[in-house]
Amino acid sequence: MTTFVDRVELHVAAGNGGHGCASVHREKFKPLGGPDGGNGGRGGDVILTVDQSVTTLLEYHHSPHRKATNGKPGEGGNRSGKDGEDLVLPVPDGTVVLDKAGNVLADLVGHGTSYVAAQGGRGGLGNAALASARRKAPGFALLGEPGDLQDIVLELKTVADVALVGYPSAGKSSLISVLSAAKPKIADYPFTTLVPNLGVVTAGSTVYTVADVPGLIPGASQGKGLGLEFLRHVERCSVLVHVLDTATLESDRDPVSDLDIIEEELRQYGGLGDRPRIVVLNKIDVPDGKDLADMVRPDLEARGYRVFEVSAVAHMGLKELSYALAELVARARVARPKEEATRIVIRPKAVDEAGFTVTREDEGLFRVRGEKPERWVRQTDFNNDEAVGYLADRLNRLGVEEQLLKAGARNGDGVAIGPEDNAVVFDWEPSVMAGAEMLGRRGEDHRFEAPRPAAQRRRDRQAERDDSEREYDDFEPF
Repeated sequence: MTTFVDRVELHVAAGNGGHGCASVHREKFKPLGGPDGGNGGRGGDVILTVDQSVTTLLEYHHSPHRKATNGKPGEGGNRSGKDGEDLVLPVPDGTVVLDKAGNVLADLVGHGTSYVAAQGGRGGLGNAALASARRKAPGFALLGEPGDLQDIVLELKTVADVALVGYPSAGKSSLISVLSAAKPKIADYPFTTLVPNLGVVTAGSTVYTVADVPGLIPGASQGKGLGLEFLRHVERCSVLVHVLDTATLESDRDPVSDLDIIEEELRQYGGLGDRPRIVVLNKIDVPDGKDLADMVRPDLEARGYRVFEVSAVAHMGLKELSYALAELVARARVARPKEEATRIVIRPKAVDEAGFTVTREDEGLFRVRGEKPERWVRQTDFNNDEAVGYLADRLNRLGVEEQLLKAGARNGDGVAIGPEDNAVVFDWEPSVMAGAEMLGRRGEDHRFEAPRPAAQRRRDRQAERDDSEREYDDFEPF
């Protein structure tokens, strides 16, 4: 039965935004009291957060599909819908978030570090928020946006100070069991360790963690054995310890050749060349092992390695090794650059940036791409003619019609807004004025009209001019 998982594919879905409400206030003797439809609630986000109590991705291996709750729709009486609840997924310290192509999206290190894997959809505006001086009683509301759907990959890279590497059955598990309080499985056959083990070691005033990486064999960096699956757990370690078996029963192996093979695998994996190394000659309690250690030690020291002869079974040489590791760990911690305060970089858009593109794809088909046009299309109820007219007004104000004319679009050409797999296509009919400008005061109810003084009429005309210059996105919640 699987008890440790360090790589999973996760399918996350954020909550959809609630729809806005189109409602008119009614009470006794006042049947048309104006629009009072509330806004829809925001959909919940899916958030990955580092939790020190979590050590494996096993939970997501069994349940890879996760979804946040949707926002509630708005209601009459200016009542906004409730926001959806965020779904917080705890992950181990050292989790890396990647997309399907392998690009790193986030590197989560440190308790409480979080990343929004899928963002909830915006809630739609109700007709009360859409009312203006020339649109006093909108008969429509905006739809809520769908939440993000993301397929991500989570990889766990163990956060430890020291990594024990070596051949299977070299004694790494035995060594970590006597250096710390960890109790890994120990047996006299290869690949006893199938998952990384962590142990905490105290040497003087220094406390550090040691990771026992499953045994490596030739070709591990290309996927042989278990090495490729767990070499990633070495990446965050500050010190590498080569555990060499001086009492191996295999005639074609010796400590020096074992070291050369493991170093070659680490080199091919990449990114570990700057880590300090220590060589541990294990099993010197065996007579032949002690003799072999004495033979190979001068050669290893000539290569620049610090060599320690130990016996995990007989508890020989452990104190000197633990203090040497503590010294290297302390030195690495001092040399590690201090974390800078998080800086927020603001990159304002150029004042002349349109925010959308118009491209000609086929004869008679033009595609409009951009954050605003695509969002506006998602928010539009195409069963409501007034909502469609409002969309036409917004697109015209953004300059889409002007750009279509410049691109050579003619009456009857097809215009697609959005990506190929999810676009709204319509036949374009150019006009000098769109929507509300062409029809006068769309959305107004003439029963609201009453004789107005000249001063009031002048103020209303000024309000209409101001409203025509206003960007409707200013009313949209973030």
